[in-house]
Amino acid sequence: MSHYCDQAPGHPFHGPYHDHEYGFPVADDRLLFERLVLEINQAGLSWLTVLKKRDAFRDAFEGFAIERIAGYGDADRERLLTDAGIIRNRLKVDAVIHNAGVVLELQRRHGSFRDWLAHHHPLTHADWVKLFRRTFRFTGPEIVGEFLMSTGHLPGAHRDDCPVHARILAAGPPWACPSS
Repeated sequence: MSHYCDQAPGHPFHGPYHDHEYGFPVADDRLLFERLVLEINQAGLSWLTVLKKRDAFRDAFEGFAIERIAGYGDADRERLLTDAGIIRNRLKVDAVIHNAGVVLELQRRHGSFRDWLAHHHPLTHADWVKLFRRTFRFTGPEIVGEFLMSTGHLPGAHRDDCPVHARILAAGPPWACPSS
């Protein structure tokens, strides 16, 4: 079975994501929220489709401004559902808006989305899935696993012999620091 580390290098979309983002720790709440939004929108589609639409997602969701998205109403929802640049799925759009409100609440209670994740670290994949299902909408095992791997909370984004893996370890991802 081919691994992302075999397929991504040199690809115009997968390459930069693989080499500079996938698996690296993310501390910024906007970037964490962006990754959650992208993973939710990937469900049932290829990751390449999502990467190609990433700039359109940034534009449509105002740079992933969590507070603004949490306040979206019917007009914004309809705007998003007619935006051909993004994935126009009502369940996914509704989940993004709802989840923005959840992240705001997590920020109020824990200081940040990142701190909420750190508060629950370390968990098994199955326990993360249970937590995300209780907390967010549209977060099944695949979405949760990819979100956590992509942001450094679960191992497995890269093979051990991938050159990017050493850079990720040097960046101190949460999965490599179980006592934190």
